[in-house]
Amino acid sequence: MSVVCHAVWTAKAGSENLVRDAVRQLAIASRAEPGNLVYQPYIDPDEPSVVRIFEVYTDAAAFAEHGRSDHFVQHALRTAAPELEYRERDFYETLDVPQHQDEASTAW
Repeated sequence: MSVVCHAVWTAKAGSENLVRDAVRQLAIASRAEPGNLVYQPYIDPDEPSVVRIFEVYTDAAAFAEHGRSDHFVQHALRTAAPELEYRERDFYETLDVPQHQDEASTAW
């Protein structure tokens, strides 16, 4: 099972572009991490101040390493965090699903 993090960052009024730019830089660097499987920020056009980030890591150690990375410290903690009105994270584990139909009967 992999570790899933769903983060919600709400920018302070006037800081939306700064937060989005920080998230773009963070996404580029995070996708290059050995333990990262998915790093996808997304927005709802009707909520321009809110950035949601869907992250998947191979395991808890990989997620912890992400949190200690230079790019996380720079883009998330130093740049974006001071400009956030609200920050939330929820954690999940992936559900193992067979790659092929013929494996499905034995996987459950």
